[in-house]
Amino acid sequence: MVDSGAYLVAFSRMDGALLGAIDIALKKATTASLFQKNTEVLGKKSQPIIPLFGIENSTNGLITFADGMPITNKQGTIIGTIGVSGSTVDNDFLVAQAGAHAL
Repeated sequence: MVDSGAYLVAFSRMDGALLGAIDIALKKATTASLFQKNTEVLGKKSQPIIPLFGIENSTNGLITFADGMPITNKQGTIIGTIGVSGSTVDNDFLVAQAGAHAL
């Protein structure tokens, strides 16, 4: 999880998780924070022949597929974001959604 300024505030990794999942999860959270939306929304806007194609190569690499999402307070203000990686896209989404809702 990162705060609204994309700075790391919490991180956890399960035993045996792939090391590459660490970087992906952090980049998902950072991408969601920088653009203040779910990462898959950015992914849909960055496909070939669409104006944002290649954006994932900016700012030290972004992640433009699912499982990075904003965390909002009761007023709807984004207070941070969460990124999850290491399982299937569907499982990662459920975990990220549960984490965002728990806070």
